[in-house]
Amino acid sequence: METDPFGRAIRHHYLGTRDEPLIDRDGEETREHDIERWYFDTREPNDWFDERLEGPLLDIGAGVGRDTLYYQEGFETVALEVSDYLVETMRDRGVRDARLGDMFALREHFERNRFRSALSIGTQLGLAGSIAGVRRFLSDLAYVTTPDATAILDNYAPEQPRTRETFAYRPDPAPGLAYRIFHCVYEGDVGRTLLFRLFSVDRLREATIGSPWELTDYRYGLPHESDAEATQWLAVLEKT
Repeated sequence: METDPFGRAIRHHYLGTRDEPLIDRDGEETREHDIERWYFDTREPNDWFDERLEGPLLDIGAGVGRDTLYYQEGFETVALEVSDYLVETMRDRGVRDARLGDMFALREHFERNRFRSALSIGTQLGLAGSIAGVRRFLSDLAYVTTPDATAILDNYAPEQPRTRETFAYRPDPAPGLAYRIFHCVYEGDVGRTLLFRLFSVDRLREATIGSPWELTDYRYGLPHESDAEATQWLAVLEKT
């Protein structure tokens, strides 16, 4: 049975019972996962997101529901997570519709044209593992969204110089591609090795060819970051 030290540590943090850190490990290199800052900060209004998203909204890889809690006050929002611990935590925090499911099997969880918009923030898109995997994800996302849908996605940006400083970074000789490989450890519990495929905005645009999606806008980093500081991109896809 596969363990879930990542989800369990976040659940214990929420309950106030966590006595040990959640550690990310890449060989001999480690870092402590900053659970409070990365998952439990308060979602503030942000026009770049808010003007583009409408309900019903699918929040993919919703974590502990930070974005879902914000958007569900305005329209129907469904949170999808692969961890039982995180789904339980979202429900405790007030998420009205938190569901257990794999973001790479959307057709198994939702009917056609179910959502008007989709949000996947947290670089989990890289777990598609390859550009072919990204194309399959975009096909599934097209199936569960309406003909006029919008999606906002993110990933680490190998085209940005500072991305090379990111934990567990691996270069790729092909332009616009890289990897991250690590696993999580909590209370002696070792999680599965995670392979994140990093790809540039141009590679994302290539992945949309032949799909209903068009990349219509993007930016590097969060509002407080300059392009030079940023290690991630945010991209807007719209159905054509």
